[in-house]
Amino acid sequence: MSLYNYRIGSGPDLVLLHGWGMNAAVWEPLLPALAGHFRVTVIELPGHGGSTPAAVADIAEWARLALDDAPPNAWWLGWSLGGQVALQAALDRPGRVNGLMLVAATPRFVQADDWQCAMPVATFHEFADTLGDDPNAALMRFLALQVSGAEHARDTLKLLRFEMQQRPQASARGLAQGLELLLETDLRDRLAGLDRPVHWLFGGRDTLVPVHLCDALKTLLPASTVDVIDGAGHAPFLSHPKPSIDVLLRRVGQA
Repeated sequence: MSLYNYRIGSGPDLVLLHGWGMNAAVWEPLLPALAGHFRVTVIELPGHGGSTPAAVADIAEWARLALDDAPPNAWWLGWSLGGQVALQAALDRPGRVNGLMLVAATPRFVQADDWQCAMPVATFHEFADTLGDDPNAALMRFLALQVSGAEHARDTLKLLRFEMQQRPQASARGLAQGLELLLETDLRDRLAGLDRPVHWLFGGRDTLVPVHLCDALKTLLPASTVDVIDGAGHAPFLSHPKPSIDVLLRRVGQA
């Protein structure tokens, strides 16, 4: 199978991977700036937008599918779930990924006894349980969580909803697989073996990927860099586009 993708701009290659429940349209506000510096390949995750679902909910399979449609050598910019897929791609095929820019992403999305800088498992299950009853309601709730407590929350939520509606909606199977990945994926033990440049960008008021994750990353991947946009939630590039673009243009391509 092939994932929906398209290319725009010219320059060094940059791959964009969106988050759970979203699609390629979420990058539209950034593309004019990015396309002036990079040849951008926008890929929709399995079961999202115009991409058919994967055979299984397996992060390595999702990464393989993305690699199949990505340029042979590129930087990867991944947001949230897309960041985990980008991380997996770099771990599995480091020769194909020149470096990573990870936005509101984490090696483990839910809490564990030794990992408190994440969403509580009970909260995740409360949210996931609504997916079978009403996928659209679950998706709308997730969008609201992304802006909860952040500056410009109402405007950012409106923009998230608008961009999501510009492309085909994620399928029920794609949504379910994506949630399974967010629940099960744990890449912490493999980070020490990652030999690609890695840069992280977080929102200072993100309630899904809390900013105190930065402290853990200093131990797990001490060579990586971290930028935080104060006042931003889970989608800093939409709520605070200029500072986010400034970080992206400064970091992408930097060893």
